[in-house]
Amino acid sequence: MKTFPMFLTMSGRDVVIAGGGEQAAQKARLILKTEARIRLVAETLDPELEGIVASGRAVHDSAAPTAETFRNAALVFIATGDEHRDGELHALARMAGALVNVVDRPELCDAITPSIVDRDPLVIAIGSEGAAPVLARQIKTRLETLLEPNLGGLVALAGRLRGAAAEKVEAGKRRGFWKWVFEGPVRQAHARGQERDAANLLKQAIAAGGAPDQDTGGHIALVGAGPGASDLLTLRAVQRLQDADIIFYDRLVDPSVLELARRDAERVFVGKSVGANEWPQERINSLIVAHARQGKRVVRLKSGDPAIFGRAEEEMAAARDAGVRIEIVPGVTAASAASASLGRALTERGSTERVILATGTCRPGDPAADMRALATPGTTLALYMATRQARFVRDALLEEGIPADATVDAVMHASLPGERHVATTLGAMVEAFAEGGIANPAVILIRIPKDIGAEQTARIVHLPECVSA
Repeated sequence: MKTFPMFLTMSGRDVVIAGGGEQAAQKARLILKTEARIRLVAETLDPELEGIVASGRAVHDSAAPTAETFRNAALVFIATGDEHRDGELHALARMAGALVNVVDRPELCDAITPSIVDRDPLVIAIGSEGAAPVLARQIKTRLETLLEPNLGGLVALAGRLRGAAAEKVEAGKRRGFWKWVFEGPVRQAHARGQERDAANLLKQAIAAGGAPDQDTGGHIALVGAGPGASDLLTLRAVQRLQDADIIFYDRLVDPSVLELARRDAERVFVGKSVGANEWPQERINSLIVAHARQGKRVVRLKSGDPAIFGRAEEEMAAARDAGVRIEIVPGVTAASAASASLGRALTERGSTERVILATGTCRPGDPAADMRALATPGTTLALYMATRQARFVRDALLEEGIPADATVDAVMHASLPGERHVATTLGAMVEAFAEGGIANPAVILIRIPKDIGAEQTARIVHLPECVSA
């Protein structure tokens, strides 16, 4: 190990940044997170640095630098953007005995700036001694997804109450107590944004002399896995996967998403296919509730957003009837992913004023989608799992007066490497889907023009019995 990782106390100490442009501004943004005094050494400053000086968070030293300029500084950044000038200033700073970082010159650095995950007062630094900065940033990104954005607030709260805990909680129980705080209901409540509830739980436990002995009960999280790509998961989704004791996942959940789960979490595949009854919804409901009642943290992992055609209401009702806590963790829905892949917005001012999400799959015996209600001018109609009903959709919309040349895009496996896209028109979409190999899971985006006359949408289309997807 050529470099030794250490956190420097910066409160009330001087940091000198030599340079007045963008490189210097980058270092200033970093040091502004600390309580250090900042001195900007440059003849002129760019507007951002001038704003920092105007705010009182830095002073400007426009004099020609000497060794005295850098004396007694806790840290010096040299960032002029001029290689020769950087070398000269480095020599002056070293003469003053300062710790020096020269931007993009690792051979001249006494101190190397790490990649930082900031959950103040919790700070994680990742370094590679300059050998692989891109990898360090990738690791930082992964850690950012694992730690909730407001975690620093809980750490600060724990710090304020550490003295009280030392007085009330026996020495032999403190380790277990703090483990309960950061792994149990206190952190879970805080992560959900319920800071007041988290603080009350923590204070009550301290007053009681330790963590509750009783089982706090299980919990179910209906987690949206998004359209496929694991990097489209929300931070909260990753946190629930990391906390899970058992995960029930669908057939459309990409394996890369499960890689983000806790390694020792049990995984149960409950994928349902057309015509298969091995995992009927009632069985899934009873299983997730049964495991939660055992005190387990259960994740029901669904593709897309669990609240959009994900039978979330049925699972929530089962949990509520059993008195089990349950939450929804939203995910990126397929329509949004498809739109992003196409590089096109779902809405456009003056042209497409609304988005309607509908499904081509329904229970046998139920009426099919009411195309008259969906065929609203100025709409992007997003149809989920509807490729098997493409002919019915086409005929019904044409019957409602939607022009045959209306734009249609079908995106299959949106966001994944095997994504497939077919661009066509309403009149030609059945044949285009067949030729392009479009099948479920896919989302069909139909843009219904705004300028269709009212008389064209006044017809009522016959609603046949629902066709199984």
